[in-house]
Amino acid sequence: MEQRTIPNMFEESVIKYAGNPLMWEKKNDKYEALSYSEMKKLVYKFAAGLMKLGMNKGDRAALISEGRNDWVMSELAILYCDAVNVPISVKIDESNDLKFRISHSECKFVIVSKNHLHKIRKIKNDLPDLEKVIVFDRVDDPRDDEITKEEILKLGEEYLKHNEDNFNKAWQSINENDNANICYTSGTTADPKGIILTHRNYTANVEQATALLPIPEYYVSLLILPWDHSFAHTAGIYTLMKNGASMASIQLGSSPIETLRNIPINIKEIKPTFLLSVPALAKNFRKNIEAGIRAKGEKIEKLFNRALQTAYDYNGLGCDKGKGMRKLKKPLLALYDKILFSKIREGFGGRLEFFIGGGALLDIELQKFFYAIGIPMFQGYGLSESAPVISSNVPALHKLGSSGKVVKNLQVKICNEDGIELPLGEKGEIVCKGENIMKGYWKNENATNSSIKDGWLYTGDMGYFDEDGYLYVLGRFKSLLIGSDGEKYSPEGIEEALVEKSNLIDQVMLHNNQDPYTIALIVPNKESVKNELKKSGLIIHIEEGQKKAIEIIQQQINKFRNGGEFEGQFPERWLPSTFALLGEGFTEQNQFMNSTLKIVRGKITEFYKIRIDYLYTAEGKDIFNYQNKKIVERFEE
Repeated sequence: MEQRTIPNMFEESVIKYAGNPLMWEKKNDKYEALSYSEMKKLVYKFAAGLMKLGMNKGDRAALISEGRNDWVMSELAILYCDAVNVPISVKIDESNDLKFRISHSECKFVIVSKNHLHKIRKIKNDLPDLEKVIVFDRVDDPRDDEITKEEILKLGEEYLKHNEDNFNKAWQSINENDNANICYTSGTTADPKGIILTHRNYTANVEQATALLPIPEYYVSLLILPWDHSFAHTAGIYTLMKNGASMASIQLGSSPIETLRNIPINIKEIKPTFLLSVPALAKNFRKNIEAGIRAKGEKIEKLFNRALQTAYDYNGLGCDKGKGMRKLKKPLLALYDKILFSKIREGFGGRLEFFIGGGALLDIELQKFFYAIGIPMFQGYGLSESAPVISSNVPALHKLGSSGKVVKNLQVKICNEDGIELPLGEKGEIVCKGENIMKGYWKNENATNSSIKDGWLYTGDMGYFDEDGYLYVLGRFKSLLIGSDGEKYSPEGIEEALVEKSNLIDQVMLHNNQDPYTIALIVPNKESVKNELKKSGLIIHIEEGQKKAIEIIQQQINKFRNGGEFEGQFPERWLPSTFALLGEGFTEQNQFMNSTLKIVRGKITEFYKIRIDYLYTAEGKDIFNYQNKKIVERFEE
């Protein structure tokens, strides 16, 4: 039987879809296509050049670049050498973090774009395994151990003239169980671990995902998530490649902010049929839509809100859309769609059928919003250790609030703390078994043995199945609030709701580690708080103003308590009894958020340990404590 490797998968696609565009990249102010057959020629040359340079079976090569044609070319070329790609996020700026990944994986090669070359130059003297640095772009001051992409392509062209048979034998002899990738976790609760994924892990997951969501060859997606991210890697690059579809990269700006600003422009240019998203991006899309509606005046805003409510009523949870009495709203919804929602969809290029959301849990209200405007955001679930797709909602089968149906050829069960399978509907750990499950963690046998038992991956995530077979994911066990009586509760829902329902709170993290009560670390929206104070004629420099600021933050929490606007949404015992106001937000720069924009609880808890401990004292439990007043006083700084 032919080995189910990534090169074989790519070769099959080239035969079937030779002339189809595989990549779209913006050059000279317009997007240009690169076909499947053109990519194959580049991959052969680049892979042959890497072989000539000394890349052998099992060697590791780090890939650090923004999404571009060269990214896919490089990864495929590494895999054609039967070597292992170590994709690294371009967002990693901290030298020690970068050094750890390259050193721990013992990379002999680094392939890097010009924008990130300085990071490698800074640390390469501490990387004894590193032999060559390959740079995509020309640089003004090349070093002796650096070589450009163009030079590699020339080396490869020469090599293939005399060694084509050897080259073909090399990639055709790759085993599907050979390592393809070492993907480092973002480490939201601990240090990063290197996840070993084989060729078969990837090709199996592509088959699983495609069986759940068929991808026609006319599909095109703008890959707005980082390409090293496992979700974009499989659900984006390889799933599209397998099916003859195409992917586009974001136009690179002169700064990360400028690149972000290019996203809405590029969406209109590419006119994608679907997009991959994470909650943080989805919220930004929604914020921009609502800002656009507000700018049109109060009448349009009121009309839009009525249209939304009509759509919410008609759509239900998606699986019961238009059923029963809901069907009576169909004519009105069709009118709203024509005069409002269709105009919003034009802003996304006019062809966008749906989003697939991953990376973290999507707030159900956010899902209902996008469903209402006619671009459903289907939540999926997965983790890098499963390459990564485990389940997803799709157009044919979906229930808002769930993480969808499990992909084909994957066993999933819910287990208790002793590993015993629980009955339907009971909450426990999500445990999986299938060909997409990782080989293990690189050079970390203990972590491998604690995560994989008898071929089953213990995900560390809490969830349950409903009676219709939809999977619900409740959060990570390591993130759980644990009461003094041992009862556990997932904080994500409360955190999301506090931010979603209040313009005074930008970010929040709850904490309870077998303590008497739950506390919150709150990043306030300073400008909104100051504006609220102005209404009372107060300023932050006097104690009365500081107390008022703290009081209005408390009022946001009280909305979820008995008698509040949102009472009953969460159990009272898990709402924060007190809070610490923070002067600095959680960002990737301070490493309190990872590359998928999830908060890194372990680091935040460690950094703010003294403030957390203080909140469990009599003085600290009083929200008007001196620390909170001091933070408010510094709002101007």
